[in-house]
Amino acid sequence: MSGKLNRPRAIFVNDFKFLKSVAEVTPKITIPSPTTMHFRGGREAIDRHAYPDIEEFYADLARVYREEIADLAEVGCRYLQIDEVNFAYLCDPALRAQVRNIGEEPETLPKTYARLINEAIAGRPADMVVCLHLCRGNFAGAWVAEGGYDPVAEILFNDIAVDGYFLEYDSARAGSFAPLRFLPKGKIAVLGLVTTKSPQLETKDELKRRIDEASRYAAIEQLALSPQCGFSSGIGGNAMTVENEIAKLRLVVDTAREVWGSA
Repeated sequence: MSGKLNRPRAIFVNDFKFLKSVAEVTPKITIPSPTTMHFRGGREAIDRHAYPDIEEFYADLARVYREEIADLAEVGCRYLQIDEVNFAYLCDPALRAQVRNIGEEPETLPKTYARLINEAIAGRPADMVVCLHLCRGNFAGAWVAEGGYDPVAEILFNDIAVDGYFLEYDSARAGSFAPLRFLPKGKIAVLGLVTTKSPQLETKDELKRRIDEASRYAAIEQLALSPQCGFSSGIGGNAMTVENEIAKLRLVVDTAREVWGSA
C-alpha cells in the first residue's frame, strides 16, 4: 500500500465509548505508539514517492494521532496509555544491531521518537493523563528483548511529555533500578514487578523489598506497582488461568495499600 497517511474514520473511539458505558471506575484505553509505524522497517518501509522527506511522514503520522486523541477526548477519555515497546527494544544490544542493519542509528532514534510522541499527544486536554507502557514482548510467556533502561533513560524520562511510565521489572532482563534516578519530579514510574508470564505468585515481602530498592533512586511517592504487562497479548497468548490472574491482581492491590495506603 502506498500514499500519504490519512484518517478517514475514527479508529478506537467506538471501542472507548463502549468501555466507558460499562466501566465503574476511570476507563483507560491503550493504543500502539506511533514509533511502531517506523521501527520495524525503518526508512525502507516508508513509500519514498509519498514521502521523499521522512520528516513529512513523521508530521502526518503525528497529525493522525492528534486527530484520534482529540476524538477520544471528545467522548470522555481522560486516561490514555501508549504501548511504547520500541524504547525497551532499543536497550537490547542485538536489536540495536538490527536497527543499524536497516540503516537507522540506535543512538539518535530515541530523540526522534521522543519528538514524534510529543507531537502526537500535543493539544490533548490538560486533564488527560497519558502514560507510556514499555515491555520486551509478552506473548504466551515469551519475550523478545533484554537489557536495562540505561541507554534510553534520560531521554525517556525527561524528553517525553507524559505523566507516567509502566516499566517491566519482573526479571533480570530489565536490569537494575538505577535508571530511575533520571525520573523528574512530577512523573510516576509504575514498577511492573508482578509477572504475567508465569502463574507463580510473588510474595508481599519480595515486592516490598524491591519497591524499597527502587526508592533509593526515585522518591517513594513517585513509584507505584502493577503487573509487568497484560495477561494476554493475543488469542492463545495467555500463560495462566483466570484464578491465577485474580490472585496476581489481588496481590498488587494489597501490597500497594500496605506500602502507600488506601487512596
